[in-house]
Amino acid sequence: MEIKQIKAITTTLEIVCGKWKAIILLVLVGKTLRFSEIKASLPNVNHQTLIKQLKELERDGLIERTSYPEVPPRVEYTLTEYGAELESLLNDMMIWGGKHMEVQEEAENKELSTL
Repeated sequence: MEIKQIKAITTTLEIVCGKWKAIILLVLVGKTLRFSEIKASLPNVNHQTLIKQLKELERDGLIERTSYPEVPPRVEYTLTEYGAELESLLNDMMIWGGKHMEVQEEAENKELSTL
């Protein structure tokens, strides 16, 4: 593997693999959501962490934040075209993770049955 390829993979991991970033991106596929709707989709995420991850995704050009001058304020998030290019990668990660969970569960069950 060449240095350029290693740097490309590292860059992808740095941008997409914040603790909640990949999940936020998946939640936004094909949707425009308000902050509260994203938060409701991710009940285990800390409020400040979600804000930080959204700001980083916006900074990296993967999501777009639209603020409406209303009372109360309304802010919506959507994937940019650039961010939408990650959909297949994110789906592949989700599929592989599901398979890995099954493999782990089978190994645990096998281990328990030998006790």
